[in-house]
Order: sequence, then C-alpha cells, then structure tokens
Amino acid sequence: MPPQENVSVSAPKGQDSLEDLSQGKSGYTNAAFVSDPPEKNGTEVVKKEELNEPFEFDDLLPHIGEFGIYQKILFLLMIPFSFFVAWVYFTQIFITIVPEGHWCWVPELANLSIEERIALAIPSENEGFDRCHMYDVNFTEILENGGKKANPTWKIIPCKNGWEYNKTEIPYSSISTEQNWVCENSALPSTAQSIFFCGAILGGLVFGWIADRFGRIPALLGTNIVGFIGGIATAFCSSFWSFCVCRFLVGMAFDNCFTMMYILVLEYVGPKWRTFVANMSIAIFFTFAASILPWIAYYVADWKMLCYVTSAPLALAIFTPWLVPESARWLVSQGKVDKAIGILRRFEKYNRTHVSEDIYKQFRTSCMRAQKEEELDKNYTVLDLFKTPRLRKITVVLIVLWMAISLVFDGHVRNVETLGLDVFLTFTIASATEFPADTFLTMVLDVWGRRWLAAGSMIISGIFSLLATTVPLGIPSASLAIMGRFAINISYNIGLQYAAELLPTVVRAQGVALIHIMGYVSSIVAPFVVYLAKVSVSLPLLILGVLGVLGGVLALFLPETLDQELPQTLQDGENFGLGQKIWDFPCTKKKQAENEGKFRRNTSIRASTRASFRGEIRSSMIHRSSIRSRKSICVPENQIA
Repeated sequence: MPPQENVSVSAPKGQDSLEDLSQGKSGYTNAAFVSDPPEKNGTEVVKKEELNEPFEFDDLLPHIGEFGIYQKILFLLMIPFSFFVAWVYFTQIFITIVPEGHWCWVPELANLSIEERIALAIPSENEGFDRCHMYDVNFTEILENGGKKANPTWKIIPCKNGWEYNKTEIPYSSISTEQNWVCENSALPSTAQSIFFCGAILGGLVFGWIADRFGRIPALLGTNIVGFIGGIATAFCSSFWSFCVCRFLVGMAFDNCFTMMYILVLEYVGPKWRTFVANMSIAIFFTFAASILPWIAYYVADWKMLCYVTSAPLALAIFTPWLVPESARWLVSQGKVDKAIGILRRFEKYNRTHVSEDIYKQFRTSCMRAQKEEELDKNYTVLDLFKTPRLRKITVVLIVLWMAISLVFDGHVRNVETLGLDVFLTFTIASATEFPADTFLTMVLDVWGRRWLAAGSMIISGIFSLLATTVPLGIPSASLAIMGRFAINISYNIGLQYAAELLPTVVRAQGVALIHIMGYVSSIVAPFVVYLAKVSVSLPLLILGVLGVLGGVLALFLPETLDQELPQTLQDGENFGLGQKIWDFPCTKKKQAENEGKFRRNTSIRASTRASFRGEIRSSMIHRSSIRSRKSICVPENQIA
C-alpha cells in the first residue's frame, strides 16, 4: 500500500483555497481520525468532514483493528506465496545444473572403471582433465594390446559420442546433462535464464495492467497459473527452444506470484505492524523456502520430478478468491467504495470490533474527493523526471545503482556452483543470509539512514567478493563470497525503497516501475557474468566485487531521506536534499527538537513507508493510491486548536 506521508502542521492564515492546496502551496495535516474537539471561545468547531480534511484508509485501520485475527490469518496465508516465488526464482538452477566432473564418453571403454577410462581416453589439463576433448585413436585395438595409459602425442578431437557425468557431485541428471549443454553449448543454460528475466519484464507489465484494470486477486491468480503451466510444461521439454519458451512463461510469474499477495496484506495491516509483516514474511517464509529447495532437488533426484514438485503447488492459487479479500484500496480507486466497506465489515466481524456509520460516511466523502483530486496529476509521465538537471541526475543515479544491485545480487545467487564446495550446502547457507540481513536492516535502517547504509553494504559486498578471488578455492573462497551475499542482501532491501522515497509523488509509481524494469534488464546479464567462470573461476567474483564497490560509491551522491519530508511535486524533487553534504551521517547529528509548525515524520509512518515500498514497486498499480496518499487538505490552525 502507499506510504502515509501526511504530517501534522498548521497552514498559514488565508491559505485555505483548494486551488492553492492542489498546487502544493500549503502544509498538510495528519490524516489520523480526530474526534470532535470541544468548542473554543464560544465558536463551534468545524468537524473534520466539514473541513474537507482527508479521511483515508489508514484512518480506518485503528477502528477495525490494525493487526487483528483476520490480519494474522492473511499473514499466514502469505506462506505458500512466499514458497512459490522462491521456487519460481531458484528452481532453474537445479534443473540445469552440470557437475564440474564431466568428460567425453567412449563406448569402447565401457567395461573399464571411471579412472581407467579417463586415464586412457581423456587428455590432461592443468591439474585435472579436459572436459571437452578426447584422443582420436582406435581404443579397441589399444585394449587388445593391453594399453592402460594415454600417449600425449595422440591426436586430440572434440567429444564425438557425448559425455558422461560424475554423479557423486550431482546425484541426478538435469536437462543440461541429458541434452549435453556443455563445452560449446555450455552457454545455453545462461541464455535460458536470461530469457526467464525477459519473461519477468513482460509479466510485470501484463499483470500490473491486470491488477490495475481487474483487481489484485485476478492478477495474483493469473500470475500463479501462468507459472504453474510454464513449470509443468518444462518437464516435457526435449529441446533448447521449447525449454526457453517454458522458462519465459515461468519468468512471467516471477515476483508477481508473491508481490500481489504481499501488497494485499500490507494494505490491511496498520502502520506500526508493517515493518514486521513486510520483513518477517521475507526473512522467515522466503528464506526457508529457498533454503530447503536444494534438498528437495537432492531428495527427488530427478529434474522432471523437481519441476512437478515446485510447480504443482502454484495451482493452489485457484482458491485465492475464497480465502483472500480483494484490495479495498483498489476498490476505492475504482469508485467501488461500498464494496470496499463491505470487506472492512468482514474484518470487523473477525476482529470483534465495531465501526460507526459516521466514520464510514467520512471515509466515503473523502474517497470521492480524492478521486477528483487525483485527476489533476494524470498528466505527469516518467519523462518529467528527466526535464530538470538535479532531478535528472538523481533519477539516473538511482537507475544505475539499482541495475548494479540487481546484477550483483543475482550474480551471487547463481555463482554458488563455482565456489568449489557442495552446491546444495553452499546454496542453503547463502540463502539463509537473508534472515540476518533483514533482521539487521529492520533494527538500523531508521537509525543510520539510507544513503550510507546502502553505500556501505554495497562496498562491503564488493570487498568480500574481491577478497574471495585472492584465497584458495573451497571453504576460504566460499566463506568470503557468502559474506558478500549477506551484504548485497542488505543493499537489495534498501534499493527500491530509497528510490521510492526520493522520487516525487506525482511520478513516483511510474519512476520506481522504470527502475525496477531496468533491474530486470541488468539481471539478464547476470547469468553470463557467472558463465565467465568457464574462462577463469575468479572472473565472476572479480566483476561482482568491482560493481559492488563502484555502486556503493555512486550511492553517496544521492540525498539522505531519513527524517526528511518526501517530495510531492517535481519542484520538490528538484530541490530535495539541497544543503546536504556528502559526509553527512544521521548518527553524528544531534536530533533537533520538534517545534510546532515544522514538518516532521514520526517513526510509525517512516516504518510503514519502508515496509510498503518493497512490495509496491513491482507494479504501476499503486499510481492512484500513491497520489491519493499525498493529497491532504490544509486546515487553518485556529480551526483545530
């Protein structure tokens, strides 16, 4: 749901014109529900409704319950969707995995042991053996003559009868080993993964439009069904291009198969609970699903069965319309206020609360006014972000920064195969870093601020990645790389929230959607960065390290948003952060006393902003509600005193 950015302030005398308010010339009042104050100086106080003060969705939550029984049920219903997104994202790693130990298959030597076959037919290479070439000799004749060792002077040719694979490393066949996507075809799994992210771009656009046009529940249902179809169909693939088509379909489900549910739950949870719900759903549910995936693959020991096991559960989404309520905020944005109130009455029933008709009347009136107000901002487009120099610089930095974060994050996810340890154990440990990263971020983000935490975590990730290239392959290298993964998890969780706080409200949803799509574009490159391990095992970590350090330095050129009033208009965005210095750090400054009439943001609002944006950025569907959340009507001080 959109952040609640309204703050308590009195307007200067005379600034009570709606025209002035719509142009951003006045202050904003807190949108929280206020009971009628007593009369003052014999004058009847004007009620909130009469003042045209907005009474928004968050004003209702304290009345229906901010985290009651119904919200707790919805929180638990996030579990399957958290599993879905983890498996959609990571399963391809384990259905295309190729063991490091593979060599040319020589039918004439089938009766020999593995060691004898390699010694006789496979050329030596460095401290190992060549995975892509074999000796071109008459092996039947050599065996008859009692030959056991190869002669290095024999002619060498590429494998001509396929390959055989070390099943002690990966105890099952993958589609890559069945189709022999190795040697000259070793880039095919990386290509398929890039096509997966192409599907994610299209899926974000398509299901974002469906969510705007038909509602969150149809979008949530549709994206999971597409993922189900693509995942099941993957098991029947017999060629590279059919595999790519199926992975494209699965990619369309990526993110949205969980994000829609994520947003829905956050919309119905009060601000003080959003940080918990937003972070713990990721830290606990998503992390657990990702951590057990390698062992599911290990246990089923069949790539086709793995497709079934990780894709079939997505079909459970068909029960969503009966278990999960439609977004009341979306219903309001469509003018279906009575239907939204009907859903809220269901919350009353389960939470055992009661909301009076007067409160719902205020809500209806405010919603109708908000619909008219948001029409004023429909002329803005994402291109407006590039029309003024300072806002253009901020936007470009945000795009490049998020592309770097996305590439480094996905690179670390996929690089586990090259770390020299058991891939199943390494993947589990690396995935588990999400939990401490999210927990740490929850504790320090609103204390240390965004800029230095984003910069520091990226730089630390880069340093650990670079250090991993200087130590022996195995436990030393893997340990440092996992520390790099932990740090980039923190950067990833900050990144889009930071963008959502920096961009002006009138183009925020569109701008953040653009940044998110550019992140997908950079993720398309990530599989090929990891593929460079075929050239040198240190190259992927070297690239990820350099990008991490450069990205961290780049983050320092952005303004700090902690305890700052978020920009509403394009001019606000242009002026935001003026006067800040690059070395400014929130912890080193004394907290200034709050004076009456100054703009301040309280902790619960700041926490709700952080919690909300992580999910909302996936789709342009927040455009209407994001605008509405910033539209507040000023109330003269003498009328509320």
